[in-house]
Amino acid sequence: MFEQVFKNIDDVLHKDAGCTSELDYAEQTSWILFLKYLDDLERQKADEAELVGKKYEYIIDTPYRWESWAAPKAADGTFDHNNALTGDDLREFVDAKLFPYLKGFKQKADSPDTIEYKIGEIFGEIRNKVQSGFTLRDVLERVDELRFRSQKEKHELSHLYETRIKNMGNAGRNGGEYYTPRSLIRAMIQVTKPEIGERIYDGAVGSAGFLCEAYEYLRASKDLTTSDLQTLQQRTFYGKEKKSLAYVIAIMNMILHGIETPNILHTNTLAENINDIQEKDRFDVILANPPFGGKQRKEVQQNFPIKTGETASLFLQHFVKHLKAGGHAAIVIKNTFLSNTDMGAIYQEC
Repeated sequence: MFEQVFKNIDDVLHKDAGCTSELDYAEQTSWILFLKYLDDLERQKADEAELVGKKYEYIIDTPYRWESWAAPKAADGTFDHNNALTGDDLREFVDAKLFPYLKGFKQKADSPDTIEYKIGEIFGEIRNKVQSGFTLRDVLERVDELRFRSQKEKHELSHLYETRIKNMGNAGRNGGEYYTPRSLIRAMIQVTKPEIGERIYDGAVGSAGFLCEAYEYLRASKDLTTSDLQTLQQRTFYGKEKKSLAYVIAIMNMILHGIETPNILHTNTLAENINDIQEKDRFDVILANPPFGGKQRKEVQQNFPIKTGETASLFLQHFVKHLKAGGHAAIVIKNTFLSNTDMGAIYQEC
């Protein structure tokens, strides 16, 4: 059922003038999916609070909740077409009210680790590209068919989302930067053998494929305790991503895999001066497929002892400095990298 819903959504977006490729389909579906997920999560927490006689404080105010603007329901639970925004009214609400409201969460959040901060970050960096309010209404109704309540549903949705990311890799416009073949990722994880309690990092997170697969690997460990599961949720997976679309996709991908508040920062990894890195900033396991072939500006090169414009060389220096003594790393590099002049200098710096 979910697979057909995703296909139907793509068919609808294909007809909209604002969406021209798989990248656009993924971006627009992602922010809508995120809000549907958030609504299901809040409803679940509200139900749990009610069972123990408590009142749940919703993150999203009533006018901006999914049921208010995206999928209003009649008294019998069916979709209420009479009260559903559509056409120009819907598009204007999303662009002029919903997105600014959600963007404001970043300033109100206590820390970058909170779901509030993630909401503000996501909606401060992307925009609604669906030009027709009628198209958007159609997409919203189809997304409303999806459910995020059970682990089985989330598991199926995560696989479908991974397929969408894979398709992006064949979509042109540098779509391949979002996807690393999962067979390669799994082999790298099996070599590094991460364990519960270790911190895992990807400084070029892309669609978060390495972190999602590492989560699946650790989840498969036998006899996980409640404490272990909490550790996996809050203190295991860390990443950084520069590009807005990749950041949104990474957040959504991790959420669908079961990590409710991903520790992903939207930042330029190479803008960090590696001389400022302290022991608390280091990680037990590093898994990454950094971009290579790019050229970095001189102000970025100043953050590294070995100054080079080659993006891969700078990332490797970054990873070396972030790896704990005795830690493990598996990093994808191009086959000529080991023989270039930068590599010898990096070895000496290590």
